[in-house]
Order: sequence, then structure tokens, then C-alpha cells
Amino acid sequence: MSRIAYVNGQYVSHRMAGVHIEDRGYQFADGVYEVIAVRDGELVDLDPHFDRLDRSLDALEIAQPMTRGALGVVIDQTVRRNRVRDGIVYLQVTRGVAPRSHPFPPDPESALVITARAMAPPSAAIIEHGVRVVTMADIRWGRCDIKSIALLPNILAKQNAVESDAYEAWLIDENGIVTEGSSSNAWIVNADGALMTRDLSKSILGGITRSAVLDACAEDGIEVLQNGFSLAQALNAREAMVTSTTSFVVPVVDIDGSQVGDGRPGPVFQRLRALYMAHLNPR
Repeated sequence: MSRIAYVNGQYVSHRMAGVHIEDRGYQFADGVYEVIAVRDGELVDLDPHFDRLDRSLDALEIAQPMTRGALGVVIDQTVRRNRVRDGIVYLQVTRGVAPRSHPFPPDPESALVITARAMAPPSAAIIEHGVRVVTMADIRWGRCDIKSIALLPNILAKQNAVESDAYEAWLIDENGIVTEGSSSNAWIVNADGALMTRDLSKSILGGITRSAVLDACAEDGIEVLQNGFSLAQALNAREAMVTSTTSFVVPVVDIDGSQVGDGRPGPVFQRLRALYMAHLNPR
């Protein structure tokens, strides 16, 4: 079956889909995006994704492409037309097409592209054995809370991870504090047994999976310290993990070649993964 994309009001063949060469997303990375998980044919945490999309659009003064209700219908149709049971939806909104000039164009018309594709969850081997991460300096801009399509620093970080045979790259700020991964949020269980993750600020993207795990922890009585942690603390941690829409919850057993804890996924990870999987499969 050929894939179908939604592009500015039309469902078209994915292979033939395209945008104008003066779309400001193409020219300036002047746009935002969301990645939404699909589980058993259902969209996961759609409203929180819409809320974050609204915040990103508002921050960049980009007009909503359509009402939330209409957008939900288009996303659902894209998923169904591609027959995706387990996978992701990619949604991108840009400021639209205009002659190339840095200032906002007058009366811009937002451009909307949506795709959907199957994607397998993290493998059983990853869950059983854990993954490696490497670290590098965080060179991103000062508004990482906006889910901007300007992702070149993230791409460089992810490529560094790939070339290092690692699953992810953790970004370290000028104070030696872990901000987040190139495409995930970072967590540790510190040497004292406390579960920690970076607090929300302009320095990190508020992950939807991060938020769901925090809610599940609150309901289960698990305390989480949201005040950030240093690379030194991470290297001395009992456990570490990453969360994201595509990774769910994945254990980290090695940071920069240094073993985390006993080198195996630990009990806190096992509990958080169970809680999140229950969130994904509430029935």
C-alpha cells in the first residue's frame, strides 16, 4: 500500500508530496512540529500534544492552521489512510509561503503537513539490556521549550551518538548540568536513591512522555526531584533512563563508557516502564 500525506488541504501520495520552495519552513526553519505516538490504532496523549503545539505557535506568532477539532479529524484520517496500528504521526506547521525576507510576511497563511508511518517500539533487547549514551556540550538556542523545526544542533548530537555506537546523546550546559537528550528527556536515580529529572524551563522541551511519567509517578506515590542533575551525579547514579514519544521509557546502562549502577536495567526503571505501559494500554 502506498503512503498518503496531508499537505495544505489535500491528501496526496507521499512519494509525490511537496511544498513550495519559498515555504518559510524550507527557507528559514520558521515553523514548529509535533510527533504523536499511535498505539493499537489510537493516538496517544493527543490533547497534551495539541497544548504544546499551541504554546509553540503562540511563541513564534504563527497562526493556527485550523481549529483543534478539524486538526484532530485530519490527523485521524491520515492515520487511517496509512493503516497505522503502531507508529507515529508527524505534524508540521510553518509560517507559510512568502518571498524570502527575514521579517514576518504580511497576512501569512500557515502551511500544514501531516504524515503517519508504522514504527516498532523499542526492542526487547533494548529493554532487557539497556542502552549507551554519550555526552556533549549543549549548543542549542535559548528557547528549547519551543518545538521548533530548527534542529541542526540536535541532529549533530544524534549523529555523534550514532558514530559512537550509542542510543542517544545527552546535552550538558555550561554549568555541567544535563539538560536533555537530542530527542528525549533524561532521568537518573541518584546515589541516594532519589529519582531526578530536569525541571521545566526555556532550556528543555517539556516532553509529553516525561509529563505522563511524572503523572504516573504522582499517582503511584513515587517522588521525583525536578531540579536537574549534573553529569557527575549521572556518572555516579544507581540507574538512568530516557523518555520520549518514540522510546517510551528506555534504560541507560552506560554513560560515556562508564557503567551506570550494576550495568543492568534497575527496579525503578522497571516500575516506571510498567506504569507508562499501563498508561499506553488503559483498557
